Amino acid sequence: MDTVSLQEDPPGPDGRRHVLPALPPDAPLDMPVQALDRGVLADPPRPTTPPNMAWRRFAVIGSAVLLTAVATYQLWWLLRGDGIDPLEGTLLVLFVALFAWIVQSFVGAIAGFVLLLQRRPLRMGMHATGPLPQVSSRTALLVPVYNEDPQRVAAGLQAMHESLAATGQLQRFDFFLLSDTRRPEIQAAEAAAVAALRRRLGPEARVYYRLRKDNTERKAGNIADWVRRWGGAWPQFLILDADSVMSGDTLVRLAAAMERHDDVALIQTLPVIVNGSTLFARMQQFAGRVYGPVIAYGVAWWHGAESNYWGHNAMIRSRAFAACAGLPELRGVKPFAGTVLSHDFVEAALMRRGGWALHMVPGLGGSYEEGPPSLTDMLVRDRRWCQGNLQHGGVLPARGLHWVSRWHLMIGIGHYFTAPMWAMLMIVGISIPLLHAGFSWDRPSLAGFTPTAYWREQDGDRFIGVFIVTMTMLLAPKLMGYLATVVDPVTRRGCGGALRVAAGVLLETLLAALMAPVTMYVQSRGVAQVLAGKDSGWESQRRDDGGLPLRELLRLYGGMTLVGVVAGVAAWMVSPALAAWMSPVVLGLVLSIPIVALGASRAAGLWLRRRRLFATPEELSPPPVLVRAGELREPRSVKAN
Repeated sequence: MDTVSLQEDPPGPDGRRHVLPALPPDAPLDMPVQALDRGVLADPPRPTTPPNMAWRRFAVIGSAVLLTAVATYQLWWLLRGDGIDPLEGTLLVLFVALFAWIVQSFVGAIAGFVLLLQRRPLRMGMHATGPLPQVSSRTALLVPVYNEDPQRVAAGLQAMHESLAATGQLQRFDFFLLSDTRRPEIQAAEAAAVAALRRRLGPEARVYYRLRKDNTERKAGNIADWVRRWGGAWPQFLILDADSVMSGDTLVRLAAAMERHDDVALIQTLPVIVNGSTLFARMQQFAGRVYGPVIAYGVAWWHGAESNYWGHNAMIRSRAFAACAGLPELRGVKPFAGTVLSHDFVEAALMRRGGWALHMVPGLGGSYEEGPPSLTDMLVRDRRWCQGNLQHGGVLPARGLHWVSRWHLMIGIGHYFTAPMWAMLMIVGISIPLLHAGFSWDRPSLAGFTPTAYWREQDGDRFIGVFIVTMTMLLAPKLMGYLATVVDPVTRRGCGGALRVAAGVLLETLLAALMAPVTMYVQSRGVAQVLAGKDSGWESQRRDDGGLPLRELLRLYGGMTLVGVVAGVAAWMVSPALAAWMSPVVLGLVLSIPIVALGASRAAGLWLRRRRLFATPEELSPPPVLVRAGELREPRSVKAN
């Protein structure tokens, strides 16, 4: 099944050849395929479950339900005058769903904000600093790749290998480069990169390379193949993306925590986005660094031992994964049927069904990844995730899942329906006032018309109150992230100081607002394509350069620009005031090409970097493992794309 590419390393610095097996001896671990139509939730005592979980969940979900009910009543009062017609009923349903989505994030962010200010100890006795624990068992670090740049991947592996060596516990860790690459020239480059890496590392090299002859079940199948062939020899493993880097200290702490707690199947860290060079990438890494901890601490607080799984940079117990996470083929019609694409959510749900605890420990640190270089690249990746998350509709009815696991699946599905729902809410919210104002295609002009005036006529104070509360809940996590950043002296200095952080929050909010219509349009189209049966495919990701020629930008965003122009002209024909009211969305669509091009610009990103805007601690004072990985990646002689 595998292609063994290396049997003997090239000569090392000492002139001798260090003969190492290309692959370790087989240590099979049975990994049965799980059934979704049968199964029972195992719920043994789990010592690592945090206290008062029922109250935590009641606080978050109860508060979200209460606030949603209050807001729903306010909107119902606005609509009730002459009875609620079908269009108004549609508006009410959309509002309830979207407000509930917003308020849950808001309530969770409050919990995360409080926890950040309290600076509580990490879960399960873990520590981000201090003496390293001693690890007694073996851990495999798995790097599944698909048509990636081999030199870039090898640089990250070497940096982590050296970081582990610095801990004095390298002998407990082994790296596996698990290739699903289909392009022969990159396959050859991968083998050469591993050979060169082994030569550089010398006799202590603990790196293996395996190339599958086929890529059945994609990434999930790649990992399952390793588990079934070698999982018996490594009690735990950690999956790294091609752009992931983790410090040796963090890897040791995660492995030691897994050894100490027999009830735990997974420990998930919070990866920090790094190495952004384009404006969009820097914007994303800044947002993740400032707002991300507030969100992550909040969800970790109320998820407890039923955490979700993000697919990488998480320590996993091999026997728990093998016993519970064998993924079945989904039934039904394409593209819902077939291989599970977003496998991580499903694997987490199945391990929890098996009685295991899953934890998120966002305060550990030392975990890094890179973001997409442009909005286009993010949307391409997002299209695949859209299909994978909508597939989870077939997993939701599975027998025996914990209700929090079902909640994770519903959140993933709902994320992609929010875009078309926002679009529908906006259209319905304009249509109702238009119809009441006597709009007709024969006489479209309505001097001075705006939807705001209509809604204020119904009950001005109530309308303004609902609007203010909604916007406050949307923006509050950003404010809480800012405050949590500036009250921490180390993080504040690492982000350039309080004033630069404030400027970054304002600029990021403005850019996100301009990009929101583009994202809404593309995600809505993606949902429609998935529901129509169009598969997303599987392509390698761009890691550095997000630029596109004008012809490609016109192909991708020309239709969106035309939609924006038509919408703007139509709004102007009705009323210049309506055109002004719709301008945030219309401008985002009309300016989609320059907005995307600006986001992909390295020059704009470097201009901001020189002024320390969108700065992060990992950029201004990078940790040694990132410095080393950067040194090894330049110059890169082999390009995969």
